[in-house]
Amino acid sequence: MNATINSSFLDGMNKGWNIGTKVLLPNIIMAFVLIEILKQTGLLSLIGEVASPVMTIFGLPGEAITVLLTSWLTAVGAVGVAANLFLENTITNTHLQILTPGLFLMGGQLQYMGRILSVAGVNTSHYKMLFIISIVNACLAMLTMKYFVV
Repeated sequence: MNATINSSFLDGMNKGWNIGTKVLLPNIIMAFVLIEILKQTGLLSLIGEVASPVMTIFGLPGEAITVLLTSWLTAVGAVGVAANLFLENTITNTHLQILTPGLFLMGGQLQYMGRILSVAGVNTSHYKMLFIISIVNACLAMLTMKYFVV
């Protein structure tokens, strides 16, 4: 019995290590590199200016849209983008609180399309509506958070 528990624990630990080092860490590193490239090229400032009118609705700076755009690809990468923007003082703790529900409600849609929707046999004509529902939910959650944390 004890050997089974130890074996299960070690198997779980090994799987967790593999997920962390082969999936999560590369996404986070990619996010830090992406933001650094955007900063060095001046594109982050440009994105911030262009997105500012929309992001102001949620009480966020324009640059925060990079978190949401990244979350559409990968939630873990979006966390990395948010962490980088926070460390650079581009977004604040309050902004993080507003962004977090949006990030997770919208997170990883592109991955889910391939990993879940196609495997489950969901008709591709429904994908657009499923994505829109997630994005609307994310916007509503961020608006709600804006009034709770401000």
